[in-house]
Amino acid sequence: MQYDKEKYGQVFEEYLREKRVVASGNSFKIRLFLDRADNSLMIAKHHKDIKPGEDGPTKLHWNYWAITISYYSMLYSAKAAILSKGYEVKDHMAAQVALGHLLVPDEIEKEDLELLDRAYKIFEGEYVKYFEDARTESHIARYSAIIRDILKGRLMRYSTMQKSSSRRLSLLSTKYDTSSSHI
Repeated sequence: MQYDKEKYGQVFEEYLREKRVVASGNSFKIRLFLDRADNSLMIAKHHKDIKPGEDGPTKLHWNYWAITISYYSMLYSAKAAILSKGYEVKDHMAAQVALGHLLVPDEIEKEDLELLDRAYKIFEGEYVKYFEDARTESHIARYSAIIRDILKGRLMRYSTMQKSSSRRLSLLSTKYDTSSSHI
């Protein structure tokens, strides 16, 4: 949402009525949100720096989680800032609107607000892409397993036929053994 102080004020009031933004005196949660933000950022950095092994998820999947965790770090920070003004929020859009209404331009720049929105869009886009990729990989794995089972069944039938043929050939060869002494 393009920043417009008046528009943010109107939407903030609407979100108050809808209880997506609520007045709160739970200032003790500020420290909790900031701790979550700091810890999430450290965990995201750890995920970003992981060098995957051959038998683990690819680097791309570790990066998806780094993006997700980084976004939540930003959201926790935003929730702490909003709570410092006496409000709590229920979702991303409520956080976006509350930040814009309560903190821009006096305490944060509108560019900071835009960063949170961009992070959310990246998170949503990557999240959706991650699950689309997972679904595709699931289909591939499922079809691969079906094909493997079909081929395994054919190989087992072929092996059984081959053993049966070998036994018959063995019986025939002993029946018509030309190396026996009766010749």
